Amino acid sequence: MIEFELDGKAVKGEQGATVLEVALREGKYIPHFCYHKKLSIAANCRMCLVEVEKARGPVPACATPITEGMKVMTASKMAVEAQKGVMEFLLINHPLDCPICDQGGECQLQDLAVGYGRSESRFHEEKRAVTDKDLGPLVRTKMTRCIHCSRCVRFTDEIAGYQELGMSYRNNHVEVMPFLGKTVDSELSGNIIDICPVGALTSKPFQDTARTWELSRRKTVSPHDALGSNLVAQIDKYHKVVRVLPYENEDINECWISDRDRYSYEGLYHEERATNPMIKQDGKWIKVDWETAIDYAAKSMAGVKHDHGSDAIGVLASAISTTEELHLLQKAMRGIGVSNLDYRLDMIDFNLDGKVEGVSYLGSSVNELASSKSVLVVGSVLREEQPLIAQRLRQAAKKGTELHTINVIKEDLLAKVMTQSVVDPRKLSYKLAQVLKYVSEITGKSTEINLMNVDTCSKAKQIAESLVKNQGTIILGRVARTLPDYSKVVILAQEIANFTGGHYGVLPSLANEVGAQLVGFTPYRAAFNGYNAKGLNAREMLESPRKGYVLFNTELELDSFSSQAAIAALSKAESVIAMTAYISEDMLQYADVILPVTPFTETAGSYVNMEGKWQKFNGVTRPMGEAKPAWKVIRVLANKFNLDGFDHNSIEDVRSEIANLNDTASYLNNKVKVEPVSINKPDLNGLVRFAITGIYNADSITRRANALQQTPWAKLPTLTVSPVLAEKLSFKADANVTVKQSHAQKQFNLAVCETIPETMVLLAKNQSTIGFAGTYDPIELSLA
Repeated sequence: MIEFELDGKAVKGEQGATVLEVALREGKYIPHFCYHKKLSIAANCRMCLVEVEKARGPVPACATPITEGMKVMTASKMAVEAQKGVMEFLLINHPLDCPICDQGGECQLQDLAVGYGRSESRFHEEKRAVTDKDLGPLVRTKMTRCIHCSRCVRFTDEIAGYQELGMSYRNNHVEVMPFLGKTVDSELSGNIIDICPVGALTSKPFQDTARTWELSRRKTVSPHDALGSNLVAQIDKYHKVVRVLPYENEDINECWISDRDRYSYEGLYHEERATNPMIKQDGKWIKVDWETAIDYAAKSMAGVKHDHGSDAIGVLASAISTTEELHLLQKAMRGIGVSNLDYRLDMIDFNLDGKVEGVSYLGSSVNELASSKSVLVVGSVLREEQPLIAQRLRQAAKKGTELHTINVIKEDLLAKVMTQSVVDPRKLSYKLAQVLKYVSEITGKSTEINLMNVDTCSKAKQIAESLVKNQGTIILGRVARTLPDYSKVVILAQEIANFTGGHYGVLPSLANEVGAQLVGFTPYRAAFNGYNAKGLNAREMLESPRKGYVLFNTELELDSFSSQAAIAALSKAESVIAMTAYISEDMLQYADVILPVTPFTETAGSYVNMEGKWQKFNGVTRPMGEAKPAWKVIRVLANKFNLDGFDHNSIEDVRSEIANLNDTASYLNNKVKVEPVSINKPDLNGLVRFAITGIYNADSITRRANALQQTPWAKLPTLTVSPVLAEKLSFKADANVTVKQSHAQKQFNLAVCETIPETMVLLAKNQSTIGFAGTYDPIELSLA
């Protein structure tokens, strides 16, 4: 630690710290614009000029390292005059449009101009004007307001990973602009709005919606991925969410949020919101009151149970649901004898059910993952699944973390990746087995897994050496978990981790997958690792159709492993009860009762994130229309069945039943019972489908967010093949190709891309592919 004098007070700071960093930590504010704690030091705004004893003139506090015994004056005559002089220069060309600026009321320049600006300008020449730039559907520009702090430029380069903005020209002609003909397309692009200290970059969807002082601010948690980013929802006088900002939490999302978290609020007010209870009679939908709808739903379930037994009912829920909702739903269903409960809608392989010792999770904290010296990402399109985890690993790679990936598609992580293996989905577990074979040789440890038929591979050897040397971490993503042989992938990952002294973990896809396991929303385990009568998993419930279904917060035709299987099963059912916040056209065809429940912004609840942290939140707005919080609907439904233990009057009453979540660590355990298995070279004959779930198609709210659906991410091709396969089939890019899978057939425009294996066809999971069969099922292509 170095001791020095700051405004007459002795303070200490770490070697290499700057004057500004120490001053801010000590509660001494020094005005600044270009400095940001997560970005590199630029020292180009000069607003933080301070006086240092024996220095020839004022120096920038953000770029001046502390030294032993130095004396710093932040409010001396020299410092204040320098700061006021800088402010005068910054305001020379700045327009006087505060009354119409969306940044007005929360503008750093506006605030500092009060303290350091002159009452009138001495600049009488004509102000310059700068043409606004098109940065895409999310970020609005008013570049005449820009003060050239370069925060946005550094963010795109250092945090987002790819420099999409730059500074052109010199002195009075400097402009911040994107590359010619380009927009800012990063999945984290909205953060440049937050770090812009003026009104040059603002939110395009929020444009001219409300003044900042009219908005109330309420803390909540993201429902879109399992990181559990902390958010601030801003509510207008009409009780609508009109803007979402990050709430700083260094252990989780730091001070950033993804564009999915920031802009998905538009989906909350989509025309497909379910706002009235409805029942279907004689093929027609009619609106009814709540009492009638719940009576109808209860009698429907009772009828199915009476005629076919409890096992004839299947309950399928999305993990976007809150922990309290999932707890009450499983409690109510088990109360009437139903054990067919599952949230793992897109999984195929359930061989590990009952063999995992605890609840699957990341295997460490997010900070521990980011500090790992070696990380192997298996089966994850990371930037789309977990944008902020990708950002964390990007920063880790800069600090020396050795990053490796094995996946079915090549993804540009915008980071230094030591090895990147792209394989046919049928070969992914085999590739991991190659890594295990080398790890076994290097460590001299033997395994019960039969690797006799596993070949050598230079990339696998490099990965193995890295993991052994650094006691590395293996994380399994969404792609891995949807594989037909996921159980083998888990067993191999665990064996590698055991041999290297590292650990492996799972990257959950949706916000509350860990919470769903903890409260027992699975067919093989009750709450908190308790044991229960084994029921059917999600795949079994669809491939062996039930007579009745309860759907909770899911559009099964988009969320399940096979759209075709889901629609077929639901269409045959005698009763389908949908507790949902949205009504799709397909749902109107297969459902019999619609009970409108609220999304996360309109109810109190909680999520358990990927590292096992239980995060509670309250509703930030009132329910829309006649929609009700789902926990209340489930409670009333349970009362219709005369079940005990459903007399909750508040969300706290529900939380008291799951208070064990205050100590989730005792339940988190990725260890599985390893059984002897043989790994053989896979048969790659025929084409296989990869049904990727796009970043803005992962849940019902995001699918309906208009601005997000206008981004390049949402407009990626639905059908893609490799150049090798295209040449083999005599296809050309943009050709009209007929795709056939099982009895589904449709035509799509073809895209050709080098990022996928030649034996795989990428047919995305979206609205246009509803009715097709499952991920990794055989697929046929022919020219239309």
